[in-house]
Amino acid sequence: MLVTPYYTNLFETPQELYQYLLEFKQQFLQKKSLKILSISQEIPFVDPLAVLQAIAKPDQLQFYFEKPAQKEAIAAIDAVDFLKIEAEDRFGKAQAFIHNCLAKTTSIGALNLPFSGSHFFSSFTFFNQGNKNTSPFPSATIFLPRWQVACRGNRAVFVANIEINSTINIEKLAKDLWQKFNTIKKISAQRNSFASNLIKVDIEHKNNLFKEYNVDIKNLRASILNVLSLIENHKINKVVLAHALDVTLPIPFQLISSLNHLRKRYPDCYIFSTSNGKGQNFIGASPERLINIHNRKLITDALAGSAPRGKTADEDAELANRLLTSEKERHEHRVVSDFIIQRLSKLGLSPEMSPTPQLLQLLNIQHLWTPIQAKVPLGVHPLEIVAELHPTPAVAGTPREISQEQILRYETFDRCLYAAPLGWVDHRGNSEFIVGIRSALIDGDRARLYAGAGIVAGSDPDKELAEIQLKLQVLLKALV
Repeated sequence: MLVTPYYTNLFETPQELYQYLLEFKQQFLQKKSLKILSISQEIPFVDPLAVLQAIAKPDQLQFYFEKPAQKEAIAAIDAVDFLKIEAEDRFGKAQAFIHNCLAKTTSIGALNLPFSGSHFFSSFTFFNQGNKNTSPFPSATIFLPRWQVACRGNRAVFVANIEINSTINIEKLAKDLWQKFNTIKKISAQRNSFASNLIKVDIEHKNNLFKEYNVDIKNLRASILNVLSLIENHKINKVVLAHALDVTLPIPFQLISSLNHLRKRYPDCYIFSTSNGKGQNFIGASPERLINIHNRKLITDALAGSAPRGKTADEDAELANRLLTSEKERHEHRVVSDFIIQRLSKLGLSPEMSPTPQLLQLLNIQHLWTPIQAKVPLGVHPLEIVAELHPTPAVAGTPREISQEQILRYETFDRCLYAAPLGWVDHRGNSEFIVGIRSALIDGDRARLYAGAGIVAGSDPDKELAEIQLKLQVLLKALV
């Protein structure tokens, strides 16, 4: 990838933009080969969610990723290039796609800003089902967006990735780019009116909806009992069983309003949305980071062991103490942290972690949490780490292969992107992936909500069912 950071303000005038694009075409396309030009430009602060609402179309690939508590968000819209994979080695093929795209990319502009330059957004289904995949999403999707808007703190960046070949009309291209840039600047100027234009959430209606649709837990309870029997007979150590709740509204669900409500209610979670370009969106508020890599420094999370939040401060403290001292919950947590350490070590990393777990406290649930850090050696790609970690025991079980067999045996629905890796990799090798839990698949007026619980020795079926219902309420109350 060629980097030319000197053009820091290419959008001063449409004539300057046109002239640069014309020179680029003449310079790089003498051999009639396709090139990708990535332009990064700082812009006045804008909410990427407002940009997603304003310019994204249902038939385009989209990706939204936000960490509200850290004031970070990124929206990726449409695709300059993409790959959908229904085959083995999907992580390796996605890595090769990134390599091939970067080989023909020239990056210019304000490349010192957070989220500047080329970013590749990807999603992987929980199971790699190959050509047999009937999920709304392929086994893997990865794309380089045409438009990307991101913010961190009070700064924002606009990234345009454009294809240039020997036959492209530079005058039309410059005009379209200039128009898109100014459209986004107008959104920035109107940001105060964005929230007021969103649909209000009727919490009481959502509670009634939950009671109406939460009627079939019998099969899940029977599955939990069967898994506990396998555990007692020492055939398996843990299985994470999930439940899918199908909901229909009289009108279509509103993607942007739902995401806005999620980020307000769950600022300590990762708010996310990814589309398949067919009008279906997978969204959620996940507390679980799979990997974060910045300047080759990796942070990942062991997140396992759960308890509800208390209604009073005393009750909350008591529940937290029970969680921290529960041998069952601590054992479940150790299984996850040991797995992560083992997998990272296999790739040549030297992971470090604190000896005792901490508490991650969310609005209505709290977890045992241990952050794990390591330096990423040269030559190890972020997607290699994702491939090694997915699925962790926190979302599958142990042993991993046997637990996945039991999931396929007992779950009567397609997990799709539930509990699977979703995230991005940039042109410098930085990356962030989450685990797609506390999530829902939205399709017009229909939604499928997902939640699960880890079944281990000593699990109480009633408590596990209550935990799943609690997690489902998180999504149901947020969907609009």
